Amino acid sequence: MDRIRAWFRRKDEEYEPLTTSADGSPESTAPTVPTPTFSWLEYSIFVLLGVSMLWAWNMFLAAGPYLEQRFRGNDWIARNFQAVELSISNVGNLGVMFVLTKMQRGASYPRRIFMGLVINTLVFGLLAVSTKIFTGISASAYFGFVMAMVFSASVSTGLFQNGIFAYVSGFGQSSYTQGIMVGQGIAGVLPCIAQIVLVLGLSSSRDDIKTAGDMPGAVPEAPPVPSSAALAYFLTAVAISAATFSAFSLLVRRRATQRLKADIHAEHAPGLHGERSASKSVPMLVLARKLLWPAMTVFITFVITMQFPVYTQKIVSVVPVDKASRILYPPSFIPLAFLFWNAGDLIGRILTAFPKLLLTRRPHALFVLGLARLIWIPLYQLCNIRGRGAVISSDFFYLVVVQLLFGISSGYIGSSCMMGAGEWVEPEEREAAGGFMGLCLVLGLAVGSFLSFFVSG
Repeated sequence: MDRIRAWFRRKDEEYEPLTTSADGSPESTAPTVPTPTFSWLEYSIFVLLGVSMLWAWNMFLAAGPYLEQRFRGNDWIARNFQAVELSISNVGNLGVMFVLTKMQRGASYPRRIFMGLVINTLVFGLLAVSTKIFTGISASAYFGFVMAMVFSASVSTGLFQNGIFAYVSGFGQSSYTQGIMVGQGIAGVLPCIAQIVLVLGLSSSRDDIKTAGDMPGAVPEAPPVPSSAALAYFLTAVAISAATFSAFSLLVRRRATQRLKADIHAEHAPGLHGERSASKSVPMLVLARKLLWPAMTVFITFVITMQFPVYTQKIVSVVPVDKASRILYPPSFIPLAFLFWNAGDLIGRILTAFPKLLLTRRPHALFVLGLARLIWIPLYQLCNIRGRGAVISSDFFYLVVVQLLFGISSGYIGSSCMMGAGEWVEPEEREAAGGFMGLCLVLGLAVGSFLSFFVSG
């Protein structure tokens, strides 16, 4: 054990945050650049930006039962639309992120964020209209429309992710990055709660839940989802995007004012020019070298994380249907399991707000922790997959030990990597570093999503 500790200590000493100036000379012991001040207003806006970044995708997931109803005229589409949706989203998002990460010189990251919000608003406005108009079109025609909207939303998300992670890095406040990650966690929790409330509200009695057949242990089917529910999902996404647009506009104006004041002060104190380092184009190989361990960690973390949706869709309560309460029926138990995972993810992201719990200066330790999360894959195999029986017959074990703790590990490690990236590069490279880390995150999600197709269960 002592040798392991010594190895980590030696490695992390080799991988220290930058303490020298850009030309390689030692920094003066007296700082010439004031530490950026923390603002709760700015933090709150970044939380809202994090919510908006993932809210759109979560509304697609929440509207899944409604979309399945619209696709029932075509068996293949009804069975496979979610897999196609996931593939199109990942390909579009990853492609946009890769192109934007290469386009650094002269990039306006706020403009990319605004473009993403506008596209999101248009996409979900059209989806909201589709719940009331042209409801009689064929399943294949509606499928084509929805997939076009999914691709457009993935482009929007790519613009958003590249812009926000690069933009926030320029503030020099890792707590703002933590705010974005917390907002993403909130965007995962609220739709799960909405789904549970919707299912329980639509099924007022045991008789309202229809089973797939008369065989004992048959899996209950979800009650019909009214178009008004899908309309509410899509309009909520429109409202969130519009509110975020207004809040971000305020942040951009506030930032411009701060920079103007800094320039005025810099005329009397030349040392302050370092506060506003001009962004520059940084080769991806340079970023990969400087951010090797954080980038690998965030990649492997989300590759492993993306296995949880596959298992969560397949695992049901160990309580027999004829003895279970309504919350344990699959239509509500599955969203409940998603809620536990997303609540854990949110807790993990919040934990990074406590400096004593941060490991941003221990990237090797973070990498080992990220890799160790593979242990959760066999833990899922111990649960009640497709109702075939569980090795550990306990819903508590599944919901708390597996789902909640897996979510906590994902939120904590992922947020730590994103927050610490700015410590390993020069100030003028922070925006490029933020975009590069966002690319690694999306790449992990994409690879994890494709690998999840091979998960057996």
